[in-house]
Amino acid sequence: MIVADKKREQIIDGAIKRFIHFGINKTTMNDIAEDLSVSKPSLYYYFPDKKSLIIGVIEKVFTDYFALLKKKYNPNQSLEQILFNTIDVRNTFFQKYYMLKISEGIPDLLNDEAMKSKLTTLKSQEKAFYAEIFSQAQTKGEIKHESMTHIAELYLESLMGLTTMCIMETGKDISPDKKALNKMTQKQKDLSTIFAKGLKC
Repeated sequence: MIVADKKREQIIDGAIKRFIHFGINKTTMNDIAEDLSVSKPSLYYYFPDKKSLIIGVIEKVFTDYFALLKKKYNPNQSLEQILFNTIDVRNTFFQKYYMLKISEGIPDLLNDEAMKSKLTTLKSQEKAFYAEIFSQAQTKGEIKHESMTHIAELYLESLMGLTTMCIMETGKDISPDKKALNKMTQKQKDLSTIFAKGLKC
């Protein structure tokens, strides 16, 4: 079981490297098999098609993302500082995996039921994590609101809006440079300060 899990992780890591360098559209399952020196039957044993491999990649990225979010979370810090820390984590992953361009990998991928289900689950996990952050801040008497789930959703959608603006200004086919990323990060932190102050008791 451990060996199988390790082989699966190796395939996903290999896929991530090739997707980032060549793009998902230009990468075939054969390419990945050759990169890793594994047989095609072995590759297809773990991932029966390219879509299932892309889902595996998404799971890997988000698992690592959530693990680092939780590691950096310190409930003893102020809400504002906690949000700043999560932004740093989010943008580290945004920069590292930007060139994956998952949505461009397969036509109508985001309309696929398995993909939609996976993304919905991951978004729900992220929203629950942020709702917990806001709930803890309310317990400490920092903020007050009747629905932390609503606040978490509003906050995450606002961050995504600022991220989208950065992509539009940079150009979707170009990875944002340090200046663009710093500008986006600062705007997100300014937004977080407004959120924290606006929710104060």
